[in-house]
Amino acid sequence: MTLKQHLYIITFLFALPLIAQETSPSEVFWNNLKSHCGKAYEGSLALPEEDENFGGKKLVMHVRACSDNEIKIPFYVGDDKSRTWVLTKNDGILTLKHDHRHEDGTEDDVNFYGGTASNAGKADIQFFSADVATQKMIPGAATNVWWITLNDTTFTYNLRRLGTDRVFKVVMDITKPIEEPEAPWGWED
Repeated sequence: MTLKQHLYIITFLFALPLIAQETSPSEVFWNNLKSHCGKAYEGSLALPEEDENFGGKKLVMHVRACSDNEIKIPFYVGDDKSRTWVLTKNDGILTLKHDHRHEDGTEDDVNFYGGTASNAGKADIQFFSADVATQKMIPGAATNVWWITLNDTTFTYNLRRLGTDRVFKVVMDITKPIEEPEAPWGWED
């Protein structure tokens, strides 16, 4: 073998790990969501159509805080600024938690429930089944499955309680950023 052939082989062996490293679907999802950091969007309730807590109210999400491993998205329902979706990333797997606060900033008794994805999901959708802590905190939510979809035009937050009629879906239009809202309850500007 010539020196030139040895160099080709060595170059190929060093480049192989780079070629083989494909960006995971969860990483693509994460980076797409993170690209919206600092922006706020308005949306609407899709399901259930007649909901007394969310129906007819202005719904706003604000991708407010982003780091390498955490994205916090306050979700406003009219004047209620109590909810924040908290996504974290650990070894390419995403977790969704719900941070609920009272107007004075103190934690709600039902707080930080949610779940961790069982795999890397897809680049445009991530699923989160209720975790053990959620089941202990909210026994009825043991069969909850949350999922978030993200494409070029919409962000959807979804909930389905398997074995029941409980379903929830909010669709946010991410093509038209709106003015950033005030800080959610419990946050300092």
